[in-house]
Amino acid sequence: VQLQASGGGLVQAGGSLRLSCVRSGRTFSNHAVGWFRQAPGKDREFVSALNWSGVQDYAGSVEGRFTISRDDRDNTVSLQMTSLKPEDTAVYYCATRLYRSSRNPGDYVSWGQGTQVTVSS
Repeated sequence: VQLQASGGGLVQAGGSLRLSCVRSGRTFSNHAVGWFRQAPGKDREFVSALNWSGVQDYAGSVEGRFTISRDDRDNTVSLQMTSLKPEDTAVYYCATRLYRSSRNPGDYVSWGQGTQVTVSS
């Protein structure tokens, strides 16, 4: 299973970006999708997740600013990020596991390659 994350870039504080995670050749049915991020020198941390039935979960630091969604027409899970802050700067990864979402990156079995998000102050 191959995941492709895209949509990162450089944006000013207060701006928005939309990240996409595509699962090559397959849908996300029966799968949970998580977004994680890793800043230089820090551990990979949970950002948001969507379980197989559409229940959303968000880290407190992004609650109200980020929105996760799934579009089965094009096998994509998106992370809409608004009101970005410099502390959101990191490489963002998407990952999948069966059914239930988790905040633990070790619970996910397939990972995308990551996309860089840089927020300038």
